[in-house]
Amino acid sequence: MELKQPYLLFLGDAADALAAKVAQGIKTWRPDYCVGQFRLKNCNADCGLPDLTIKDAAAAGAKTLVIGVANRGGIISEEWISVLIEALESGMDIAAGLHNKLADIPELVACAEKNGRSLFDVRYPTQVYPVASGKKRSGKRVLTVGTDCSVGKMYTSLAIEKEMTDRGMDADFRATGQTGILISGGGVSADCVVADFIAGAIETITPAADEKHWDVIEGQGSLFHASYSGVTLGLIHGSQPDALVLCHEPTRDHMRGLPDYKQPTIKACIELNQTMARLVNPKATVVGVSINTSGLEEQAALEYMDKVESEIGLPVIDPFRQGVARIVDKLSEI
Repeated sequence: MELKQPYLLFLGDAADALAAKVAQGIKTWRPDYCVGQFRLKNCNADCGLPDLTIKDAAAAGAKTLVIGVANRGGIISEEWISVLIEALESGMDIAAGLHNKLADIPELVACAEKNGRSLFDVRYPTQVYPVASGKKRSGKRVLTVGTDCSVGKMYTSLAIEKEMTDRGMDADFRATGQTGILISGGGVSADCVVADFIAGAIETITPAADEKHWDVIEGQGSLFHASYSGVTLGLIHGSQPDALVLCHEPTRDHMRGLPDYKQPTIKACIELNQTMARLVNPKATVVGVSINTSGLEEQAALEYMDKVESEIGLPVIDPFRQGVARIVDKLSEI
């Protein structure tokens, strides 16, 4: 799916800043996509964008109202419906990544059809994907992988793309989750693709390209996570990555949501991810490690990263504290 820009970010009745993290992510990584934000009276979040009415947003050229708030249960609140209808009547499409589908709300479907607008439930694929061919294709690809889920793969991928484009390199972020799709305007939510077609879906969104072009592919899950390893492997084989960047969160003592499963070592993750990637690309290699050190004080974080780097002999960075320049330096050598 491809979303039309620019966006009006809908913050609705977000209880706090965390509840509007999707909108904040779009504003952080794609500020040029955003004309403003819409907040209900009881909203406690603010992305720092102009507060616009639906009428003002339409006049400013907004093409898509993006629901950038995630409430408890991922539902589309009754209090939002009148605003969403007004947006459709004003010429905007609507996009959301919630569990509750826009397409399951009859009044929204009827209004969209009447006004020739589209409803995008970005969590759910809108096309049929092929079984992966495994054939080598032109262009270069880097995939973020993880020791666990929710360790910063999307953030790292977006940071790599930005560093590449700032250097004048030809690069595109390829989203594989609903938040990444809303940030970038396209992609596929891999966790909602039937298992046999995950790798094929990733081949589809990373097609043959110029030899110098980089696809920066957002990773999902972890090969070591009993719940999500299948999605991870599908992404690895569909990507046929030339390079992998391992992401890690150092303060956990077990896999997220799985207290009986201990965190794997960084070395073990490097070895297994390379082994799986080399089934489809014999030259695939891990080029660096991105560590989310938000749970550590700065000195402890720096000491931890120095220790890991000395052990594995690869660049180790925190993309938020230090940026990803050293990793992109390695990618430039490929």
